[in-house]
Amino acid sequence: MLEKLEQLDQQLFLFLNSLHNPCWDKIMYWVTEDTFFWIPFYILLIVLIARIFKWQTIYILMAIAVVITLCDQFSSTLIKPWVQRLRPCHNPNIQHLVHIVDDCGGMYGFISSHAANTFGLSMFLWLLLKSRYQFTGLLFFWAALVSYSRIYVGVHYPADIILGALSGIVFAWGIYQLYTYLLVLCNKYQKG
Repeated sequence: MLEKLEQLDQQLFLFLNSLHNPCWDKIMYWVTEDTFFWIPFYILLIVLIARIFKWQTIYILMAIAVVITLCDQFSSTLIKPWVQRLRPCHNPNIQHLVHIVDDCGGMYGFISSHAANTFGLSMFLWLLLKSRYQFTGLLFFWAALVSYSRIYVGVHYPADIILGALSGIVFAWGIYQLYTYLLVLCNKYQKG
């Protein structure tokens, strides 16, 4: 059963990775590798949070830092070395079929840190902002784009992305619950 799922994952990866052209190569490189490409987006998010939450902004940014740190460390430090699943671009069985846009990265790809981090951030911000702004659901589109770019550039299988995204969502949900609980405690303390 596991072998069949792995074959299906490879086939889906090869299909998605084969959908490339030189123009999309540049765009996906920016999406996945160019840190500076997303700085205006992150600044916009910080400004939006500061405008709404004022004095709580620093605590929200600290919670976001915890979410991203947990997601990143869980995927990179715990899961990748434990599972040791080769990235598609390092897999000797298919690497000759893989379209690589830039660099192959480390040896192991399960689970995707990019997917965990972006879906973690998206989930936390969606939980935080959903009652004020309907468009916050679009954050998941951003996370999906970044995650898909990892398949496009040849460094992750779809399962790496899906399970990375799920781990990010779970960590974000947990930290959001803790954040709201601590906020309630602080408010009770200030009133009492």
